Amino acid sequence: MSKLKLVFATNNKNKLKEVQAMLTNFKIVSLADINCFDDIPETANTLEGNAILKANYITEKFGLNCFADDTGLEVKALNNAPGVYSARYASEKCNSEDNMAKLLNELENIQNRKAQFRTAVALNIEGKQYLFEGVCTGEILKTKKGKDGFGYDPIFKPTGYTKSFAEMEMREKGAISHRGKAIEKLVTFLNSYS
Repeated sequence: MSKLKLVFATNNKNKLKEVQAMLTNFKIVSLADINCFDDIPETANTLEGNAILKANYITEKFGLNCFADDTGLEVKALNNAPGVYSARYASEKCNSEDNMAKLLNELENIQNRKAQFRTAVALNIEGKQYLFEGVCTGEILKTKKGKDGFGYDPIFKPTGYTKSFAEMEMREKGAISHRGKAIEKLVTFLNSYS
């Protein structure tokens, strides 16, 4: 019996490898594998909305089963900002350093530094859509710590840990991260899917 093919709507090779290792019962392919080089719009005002937009785009244009994710950092004292705008918090053409600098500046005199990373995953499979969510709670540090990871990792310390995401090895971070938890729910669902 041939494996069911699923498109992971990403161009991030590291994310793809991670998910392929978890979903061995399926053939997981990337956007590049299906010759999709489109700039898929992420114009929704929620993480779930963006994940759905990306998944629906692939299903509608290519007629394939697929899943997509979107992630945001939600800071309690900032009414859950930057949230859905996490990647472009400082401006449309900013980078991670700009985003961290803006966030640290906005939290400069604020004591409550509680935050959470949240990932939403939308799965379109055989005409049905399913949503999964993963959350990792923690706090925003006052200064950057660590060299690994990406995005806001150097200033995010997960609850119960003394180090930032950027100080953790990929496997350690993956076991507790928001994306890891959301993908784990997706994997559990798909592994029982028939």
